[in-house]
Amino acid sequence: MHVTSTAISLNVPDVATSASFAIDHFGFTEAMAADGFVSLEHPSAGVNVIFLRTGLETFRPPEVAGSAGQGLLLVFVVEDLDEQFARIAAAGARVVTPPETEPWGERYCQFADGNGLVWQLVQWMVTP
Repeated sequence: MHVTSTAISLNVPDVATSASFAIDHFGFTEAMAADGFVSLEHPSAGVNVIFLRTGLETFRPPEVAGSAGQGLLLVFVVEDLDEQFARIAAAGARVVTPPETEPWGERYCQFADGNGLVWQLVQWMVTP
């Protein structure tokens, strides 16, 4: 198998809310959009993040068409976690977890967007 790109698709009640959060705080840009849908890309992340409005009739399979969020973390590894935390928090994003460092060297912080999705930044303080 040769994978040409990667994307994660999340159902949310308000597509514009999560898309704006990703654009304003994480540097994503809009690649495509239509009613109830937006695909975002990032110049360095190597992954697209797609938001679909919960309840779209075209969503398949319908048995998993509920809203994303429960137990989900959108995680991005960065080199300057404390700087990014300060910038995003100062811009008014809701802080879920301020910077903490786990015993195994993972330093992380978390924010939540208006749909309750948790966006996590990670910086490895030691080689994982």
